[in-house]
Amino acid sequence: MERKACHVILPAIMPALFFLIAATPVETLGCFTRGLLALLVALVSGFAGLGTAIMSAAGRRRGDVHAPWWVISTVILAIPVVALLILA
Repeated sequence: MERKACHVILPAIMPALFFLIAATPVETLGCFTRGLLALLVALVSGFAGLGTAIMSAAGRRRGDVHAPWWVISTVILAIPVVALLILA
């Protein structure tokens, strides 16, 4: 896969999924289910963001020229966590 697809488009699925769940009417899923799904997506995104941050730090130590792509992935994956903190 191309770097843009791996480091931008694939991580962007998590914020899109989070905001799709947050925008779903309460009557569709119920308040409790909707909240649990949003929490689950934010947790998975947060753990994936930690993994990409570790990959970025390891790449910078090695002098990898592609390490900034991992930082971009980390920032994108942090969006649902920050949104959950703001919305909660």
